[in-house]
Amino acid sequence: MSARPEPRPLSPRASEIVAAARELLEEQGRDALTMRALAERLGIRAPSLYKHLPDKAAVEVALIERGFVELGDALHAAVADSAPSHVVANLLATYRKHALANPGLYRLATSGALPRQRLAPGLDEWAGTPFYLAVGEPHLAQALFSFAHGMVILELDSRYPDGSDLDRTWAEGARAFSSLSP
Repeated sequence: MSARPEPRPLSPRASEIVAAARELLEEQGRDALTMRALAERLGIRAPSLYKHLPDKAAVEVALIERGFVELGDALHAAVADSAPSHVVANLLATYRKHALANPGLYRLATSGALPRQRLAPGLDEWAGTPFYLAVGEPHLAQALFSFAHGMVILELDSRYPDGSDLDRTWAEGARAFSSLSP
């Protein structure tokens, strides 16, 4: 497993703010994540937040970094712990499980423009490396990620018809990508 880039360190109070922001994000969604709502959750006034984090974007970056660390750790472990014949299936199952368990954080980290210049250098690439490790070819790895992301977003948005066997759809995707791996 390659060395994980560490997110920028936060003070204990900033960590509490980010934890509260994550709870708010998961409970009410991205639109509800405002500095005012965050301050209310913490029982303080909104201007007090700016002593610890300069703006809402800094809160979001801290959340994205933590999300990439959690997902990346899980995906790297899935690849490392898998037999070659099961690596793609285990990677996809881990990705799906993590994304569905953290839908607010997942959406924040994967929708819209990614503020790479504000993230810990290399963190997003490290988090995505397991896709390459699973298939051994960069373009196939991007296609595999795109499949996983598209499946998750459609599942989160309840876009599949009622009665769809999504477990089978994921399994068929894993089988197809496994057959393409060198």
